[in-house]
Amino acid sequence: MISIVLNLLLIALLCGALWMGWRLNRRLMVLREGQLGFAKAVADLDTAAARAERGLADLKAASDEMAEVLVSRIERARILAARLDQQFEAGARAGLAVDAREPEVSEADIERLSRNLGSLLAQSREARGRGRDADLPAPPPRRVAVGLRRRPEFEDDLFLSPESPTRSAFSGAGR
Repeated sequence: MISIVLNLLLIALLCGALWMGWRLNRRLMVLREGQLGFAKAVADLDTAAARAERGLADLKAASDEMAEVLVSRIERARILAARLDQQFEAGARAGLAVDAREPEVSEADIERLSRNLGSLLAQSREARGRGRDADLPAPPPRRVAVGLRRRPEFEDDLFLSPESPTRSAFSGAGR
């Protein structure tokens, strides 16, 4: 009788151990799944951080490039302003009437200049995007005659030479 009781006790203990092992196995599986999800989240975070770092580097490069462009344009504007002052002085010495009033700027001019600025910014974004997205197809090459370059509209508005017949502010009263 003692052996049967001990065998029944041993069977109960083995069933209890199997049940605890089964519960422990389920908890370990949930823990492994959570660990894999955590590892994936860390990898995604690392990818996003690298992408943000590249974006900041691109932004810094674009701002440096735009700073150089602005400095060159400001210098060119100073040269043109000095040339314009010299022409006004030469005209005044020659006895020509010079209209020194501030030019009137219409709402249409402001709107046209803001559209030109918007298109310039869009072109800059596209250029940065093409440099970063190597898997996108490259735009077709532009066919340009050798030695000729089409100036953007905003350059025509800002930097017309004094010899240009289309700009009345440069021509003074001689028109």
